[in-house]
Amino acid sequence: MSRKMLDELGVSAFCESMAMMIQSGIQTDEAVALLQSENKDGGLLEQGLGKMKEAVERGETLSAAMEGSGIFPDFALRMIAAGESSGRLEDVLFRLAHYYAEQKTVSEKLRGAVTYPAAMLVLIIAVLTAMLTMVLPSFRAVYDRLTGSLAASSYAYIRWAGVFCTVALIVMAALALCLAAGLLLWKNGKKNVVLTVLEKFPHCRAILDTNALFRFTSALGTFLASGEMQDEAVRLSIPMVGSERLEKKLERITASMEEGHSIAQSAYDEGLFEPVYGRMLLAGERSGSLEHVLARLTELLEENSLHLTDRLVEIVGPVLSGALMLTIGLTLISVMLPLIGMMNAIG
Repeated sequence: MSRKMLDELGVSAFCESMAMMIQSGIQTDEAVALLQSENKDGGLLEQGLGKMKEAVERGETLSAAMEGSGIFPDFALRMIAAGESSGRLEDVLFRLAHYYAEQKTVSEKLRGAVTYPAAMLVLIIAVLTAMLTMVLPSFRAVYDRLTGSLAASSYAYIRWAGVFCTVALIVMAALALCLAAGLLLWKNGKKNVVLTVLEKFPHCRAILDTNALFRFTSALGTFLASGEMQDEAVRLSIPMVGSERLEKKLERITASMEEGHSIAQSAYDEGLFEPVYGRMLLAGERSGSLEHVLARLTELLEENSLHLTDRLVEIVGPVLSGALMLTIGLTLISVMLPLIGMMNAIG
């Protein structure tokens, strides 16, 4: 059974609070005790802080106490342990707070990109079902009371309207089933299957690649801040990527670094980033400000990921709305044309 852990926002808040307390000169055990006194809601964090307080009072390190609580992700534990060993715990905690806050922002944006189309599909299916089960039968009942050529021709229009609605309903139901199947696979740990399908679409592939690079640069910058060597920082950052294609590139970069090449040059030669970003990294390494450039690059990748996600929502929303309006419009025209003909004949 998987353990229950804090979400990104909870980890970010904890790391930022701990960093500020350590920065102000408060000892680790006192900082944990203060945080526990501020969290009396009986939630997951409060329970974890209780275990941590007992551990740090026994003399355990912060990373060991956090690991014993069982509520923190492995990445945060590894980073804090590295920060403690290198004497840069405060800096690492601030970076982790920023890292998990960014992850939360991107996750919510991606979740919104799925929720909006899902809601639109449900609405469209409901409208089309109502058209097929209530609206069209009502018009058919009206025409059943009529006789003559106008009433006879009206049934052809009703049939066409039914065809429009039925085809649209089948398409939308198929899309909804695909979306539901994708979410089910994702929750059951089969993310690679979903990602493989999404990568077939250029815009989705661009979002996935940018988001994977964002996670890598953010993790890499944090590892470097903790005092890790460049090649080890790259190797430790690979599991955070979540993209097999990017992981293979990073493995080749690691092999190049083992041959004596720098991280920026290896990434540039491998084409890991767009040329402008690659040159930024080269300039940062040569000027001795690699960590600063990585932080800036992470911000740019996050902005680009959010922008691409917004664009996807802006594309999918109007397309679904247009499909709904087109189907309803054709259906209404089909059922109204006979009535217009009847009114003209009467007039």
